[in-house]
Amino acid sequence: MSVEERLAELEARVAALESSPVAVEPVDGSGSVGYEGSVNLHGEVSWRIGYSPAGVLDLPAAPTAEVLAALGHPVRLALVRRLLSGPASAAELQEAAELSSTGQVYHHLRALTAARIAEQDGRAFRVPATGVVPVLTMLLAAGDVAGLLR
Repeated sequence: MSVEERLAELEARVAALESSPVAVEPVDGSGSVGYEGSVNLHGEVSWRIGYSPAGVLDLPAAPTAEVLAALGHPVRLALVRRLLSGPASAAELQEAAELSSTGQVYHHLRALTAARIAEQDGRAFRVPATGVVPVLTMLLAAGDVAGLLR
């Protein structure tokens, strides 16, 4: 592994550690809901968060709906699945999602970047380190609701 690759990996790890949220303990006695994970897909990321059910229900609807809508499109889901494996160029994403043009890729990337599910890093796109475990958790929860895990 080159020095540049090692430095990039260390920077990604530091960024993930600095932005990791602290678990929030519910104070209203209503219980708690949360998720956690430690993954090593294209860098090591650990994440843990907990919230009260009332706190979850009080989250603003518009940004929450924007994230769910962005993930709710089959092409966008294919793009996100590819990005969870590591950064990719528009051409690589075009191939992964079996699209006919990079213009289609950029159309879908706009929704994913607006929802903070993806970000551009130079000429490549990626899921931010702070989004890896939350996005995987949403995919897992969606599979559970759909009955795919039984």
